[in-house]
Amino acid sequence: MQLKLTGCENCLSWMKLCAGFVRGFLDVAIKMIVSLQMENHMNKLLSALALTVLGTGAFADGHAPTPSVQAANQSVENGIVSAEMVVAGENGWLVVHRTDVDLKPGPVVGYAPLRMGDNLDVAAILTEDVAAGDMLMLMVHAETGGMQTGIFEYTLGAKEDGPIRVDGELVMATITAE
Repeated sequence: MQLKLTGCENCLSWMKLCAGFVRGFLDVAIKMIVSLQMENHMNKLLSALALTVLGTGAFADGHAPTPSVQAANQSVENGIVSAEMVVAGENGWLVVHRTDVDLKPGPVVGYAPLRMGDNLDVAAILTEDVAAGDMLMLMVHAETGGMQTGIFEYTLGAKEDGPIRVDGELVMATITAE
């Protein structure tokens, strides 16, 4: 931008000096802003890269979280049994089986859908009466092999929507109804 300056010679010199100072100041200020923005972008890039590297290790084996069930003994008077946390390696089901001291899964008495990953406070509606003292097995089942996606199709011993195993072991927690 060019300014046309008019007036006395001293004023013109002073104005030129000030204009040069302001232009120099603005150049420095702009460079600092660009530098800070670049630094901010670089920090964001490095943070994203670090998270990517750290996150990759969590999904390295099979690209899915390790399935697990966390549940505690609880009252089932309201017709619901809950798990505090269920981790599913894929979309599937939290299935509530009757069991006993032998810890063999028995008939299904409730189920709830699961999303891949962490599922908090999963509540399964019981389809049968469960009395205080009854043992229940909360187990992770897959959403595979059935005729319809999103419809729980498992019956005891069937392969449709069957139980998940990790290292040959069922993924489950056993609780006692109170």
